[in-house]
Amino acid sequence: QVQLVESGGGWVQAGGSLTLSCTASGLTFSNSAMGWFRQAPGKEREFVSATTDSGLSFYYADFVKGRFTLSRDNAKSTVTLQMNNLQPDDTAVYYCAGRRFGGLARHQYEYHYWGQGTQVTVSS
Repeated sequence: QVQLVESGGGWVQAGGSLTLSCTASGLTFSNSAMGWFRQAPGKEREFVSATTDSGLSFYYADFVKGRFTLSRDNAKSTVTLQMNNLQPDDTAVYYCAGRRFGGLARHQYEYHYWGQGTQVTVSS
């Protein structure tokens, strides 16, 4: 059984930083591309960032470029999203997602596994 467990969400003032982590179990992590999505209240879930199984290539949504950094540690089966200069518009539930394949993907339908989500709240 595959499990993705997110941690690190919370409350922060605008301009602050948070680090989200996702630890995977039940899958061959080093063969799995990973991504982050988010869903704000009243909005659809949207892509944030993704990386390949090797962690050598990345996608970022335009609205997080230069502020968020994605990394992964295959030895620890963990993917980490460092979020800097957070703004109120970043307030959302952030979801970790994993694929059965190693290639980059930015669409929800390309992901096979999902975490339960972690809340990020940014106040102005």
